[in-house]
Amino acid sequence: MTHYDYIVIGAGSAGCVVANRLTEDMTTTVLLLEAGNPDTKPEIQIPAKCISLLGTEVDWSYFSEPEPYLNNRKMFCSRGKVLGGSSSINFMMYVRGNPDNYDRWQALGNPGWSYQDVLPYFKKSENQQRGASEYHGINGELSVTDIVSRAIVSQKFVDACVAMGYDHNPDFNAEQQEGVGYYQLTVKDGKRHSAAAAFLMPILQRPNLTTMTGALVTRLLFEGTRTVGVEYLHEGMRHQARVNSEVILSAGAFDSPKLLMLSGIGDAEYLQALGIPVVVHLPGVGQNLQDHILVTVVHETTQDVHPAITSNGIEAGLFLHSQGNLDVAPDLQLFFGPILFAPPGYAHSDSGFTGAVSLTCLQNTGSVSLRSLDPQDTPMFRMNYLQSQADVQKLVEGIKLIRQLFQNSVFDEFPSQEIAPGADVQSDEALETYIRNGCSTVWHPVGTCKMGIDSMAVVDPELRVHGVVGLRVVDASIMPTVTTGNTNAPTIMIGEKAADLIKTTGIVSQQISSAIAR
Repeated sequence: MTHYDYIVIGAGSAGCVVANRLTEDMTTTVLLLEAGNPDTKPEIQIPAKCISLLGTEVDWSYFSEPEPYLNNRKMFCSRGKVLGGSSSINFMMYVRGNPDNYDRWQALGNPGWSYQDVLPYFKKSENQQRGASEYHGINGELSVTDIVSRAIVSQKFVDACVAMGYDHNPDFNAEQQEGVGYYQLTVKDGKRHSAAAAFLMPILQRPNLTTMTGALVTRLLFEGTRTVGVEYLHEGMRHQARVNSEVILSAGAFDSPKLLMLSGIGDAEYLQALGIPVVVHLPGVGQNLQDHILVTVVHETTQDVHPAITSNGIEAGLFLHSQGNLDVAPDLQLFFGPILFAPPGYAHSDSGFTGAVSLTCLQNTGSVSLRSLDPQDTPMFRMNYLQSQADVQKLVEGIKLIRQLFQNSVFDEFPSQEIAPGADVQSDEALETYIRNGCSTVWHPVGTCKMGIDSMAVVDPELRVHGVVGLRVVDASIMPTVTTGNTNAPTIMIGEKAADLIKTTGIVSQQISSAIAR
């Protein structure tokens, strides 16, 4: 049986970073296990093709349980089933979140996670096209660039926001997040720059790194409460690998808690009812599920406003406070692009533009549980979107704002017609019906193995799983609260910081061993 110093489960946004940083030390051996396949699908590399990847063989294509506040709709949630994880199928938007997000994490009992603590890790990964600054780095692996050949209609959206009194913001990831501007993308030389492309492909030849695709981890192996390895399926055969130091679980907000529960880590009463031997009672496993939700206002036009092939289709945005509370992070995020992103059932031509409003922090949380004891079964989850009427009202106001923007004279150059919600949908009640029937996730699930020191925390501030030895969770599931905006950049940051935490632990362990030997 092969032994490795570290085993990383999941070659997604965080896992690729961790594998890269740990193998910088050529004496450290790492096994990286990915359940998906290599990222060879050509459409992955073409920014304008990102929508076409959803629901394909590189997507786990998860569905929620019937959502009680969305008329029992099952919500579709894409998750990358490929090297790079969701960074290989997402919209490539580089948004770090708001400084208040991280200061709040620290205030919740997580020292070392304030904005000033995490900013160096954002900069470490980054190769910023605009150059180095107080907020940006240029020596990192991840290419962050402006959209090439933005559509003229996207400029009209920015102009309309400025005309309504919103500040122009040239950089959502710098001094402040509020205002209107253009999104930057993780794109290099016109192609998607996923976590796999940035952090994994350049190091695949390192002799101390073993990368295996099509490898589904079925359970963690323990001796008492010490993690000693993993069991996984590969090409129809069951295998085991042993670990000398730590297992790093980076399977994402749905599959990390799933694997913990299958391995006996979770709520003891729940696990015992399923016949799973309990390793440690952690009732927070699978709880605290958070996400972003959006609703769209869609216009079709007879003019060609299609995005360039190097564009992801979502080019401009606005961060704002719905109630003017400037002391906290913005609670609304707007997206705009020269694409038609209408809910199912809305007939349209092939040219138009879409504005979308997203809640950056919903009032209610969901949970993840086991569908069965079969590791090949998908996790079961419910988001509980829009349980709060206050969330619904914010989306109603967001739709009204987008309509105001689209009525601005700057859009006269692009005569258009609203096809969703539609001109006949005007009252708050009618808009609420549209929202509950037509809203969708923004594919930002987090929080199900949250970091903290309270009774519902799953990992400590160094991302070690409470109650066991040799196991960390390193992915978006550790976020105590969801960040304000897209979650890929924060997940990469988590991978960077975790790698340093793991290395520090390794150095301390070596020092202790040396002292004992003397």
